[in-house]
Amino acid sequence: MSLLALDSRWRRFNDDTRQCPCCGQTFNGIYDLGFDHPDDWPHGPRKDQDVIQVGDDALTSDMCRFDGRYFLRCVLPLPVRGADDHMSFGPWAEVSEETVQAYSATYGADPKPFSGGEGLLANALPGFEDSAQTAVTLAETSPAERPSLSAIDGDLAEAQANGISFDELLDIYAAAGNDLRPHLTQD
Repeated sequence: MSLLALDSRWRRFNDDTRQCPCCGQTFNGIYDLGFDHPDDWPHGPRKDQDVIQVGDDALTSDMCRFDGRYFLRCVLPLPVRGADDHMSFGPWAEVSEETVQAYSATYGADPKPFSGGEGLLANALPGFEDSAQTAVTLAETSPAERPSLSAIDGDLAEAQANGISFDELLDIYAAAGNDLRPHLTQD
């Protein structure tokens, strides 16, 4: 048994039958945080649109192009120490045009021959506010999945390598605007 399993907050966080006494909210455990567009995207969110096209600029759920720059939506996993699961960010990475073309040419192929690449993180991640423009590597994934990102160095690379604590996970959620901590301390 891990120490995390002994934490009453962790048990409450993963108990979808428990209602918070102050608000009635229930929790289902770890959830991911995604980004609609790169931070520098100048044309607003996609909302329910499949594509935003403004002149030569374009944004879909997986690819983006503007001002001669290219972006792919990716997955950046963070293991949670003591848990069997991980939390993932769904950020964008700025990549070369060649990387976007290679990814597009292999999307949905099985096996997926996309060989990855390098880029820069295009979103400031909650809990890692200095993370925008962090150098990352993109790894191939299974068919129809977004590339996986690994930070090359810094706090984000350390968090990916060593995992984050439950308290750090809650700090990330709070920085993203959903502070669950007060709801997990009451019975």
